[in-house]
Amino acid sequence: MNATTVTGADTHAGTGIDPGADSAAGGGAETVAAVEALLLVDLQQAFVAGDEAVPDAARVLGRGRELLARARAAGALVVHLQNDGAPGTVDEPHTPGWELHLPVEPGPREVVVHKTVDDGFDGTPLGALLAEAGVEALAVCGVLSEMCVAATARTALARGLRVVLPHDAHATYDIPAAPGISDVVPAAMSSRAAEWALGDEVEIIARAADVTFTRATSRPDARPGR
Repeated sequence: MNATTVTGADTHAGTGIDPGADSAAGGGAETVAAVEALLLVDLQQAFVAGDEAVPDAARVLGRGRELLARARAAGALVVHLQNDGAPGTVDEPHTPGWELHLPVEPGPREVVVHKTVDDGFDGTPLGALLAEAGVEALAVCGVLSEMCVAATARTALARGLRVVLPHDAHATYDIPAAPGISDVVPAAMSSRAAEWALGDEVEIIARAADVTFTRATSRPDARPGR
């Protein structure tokens, strides 16, 4: 199965985008059908703030803010996935690193779903929440590209949902060098490989600016309770 190719932007160092470019500037808008939900994956302090943040944290947060504002304005369903790490980890619940970086506006159209593994659907109410809201298509952004972002996107695809993944709205860490195996793999390359591995069902687009939102057909009645 061939992977979808990033389109709509000039390439930079083989990553598919210019990481310093403003997502709203330059180039023509790519035609992307509207989605009814936004998943913000693990945009928590441990991963996007401070010395231990992913290298492209500022860019991903900027794109996340843009997507969040447009999703809210359109009345789309917004789901903040928040990982509950094990005791002693950087995202252990109720520690500074566990806190979400972007503000949440709780309500019937915006919720927080807690998870304990990479896949945001595994052991959570996410699937039921999307179904009850009438969501058939969603956009995914956040961290880490090859872990929680990819695992959640893959399950969404398996559930028959249309998934849009903006290349400039997810990120990960550099992969450390492994003696006898490889030198350091830059984070941008790891993120691109994670996209490619999702296959040709996912819609990979270059810019978060080209994602549009619409309101889902029905209101979600159930709230994720944790």
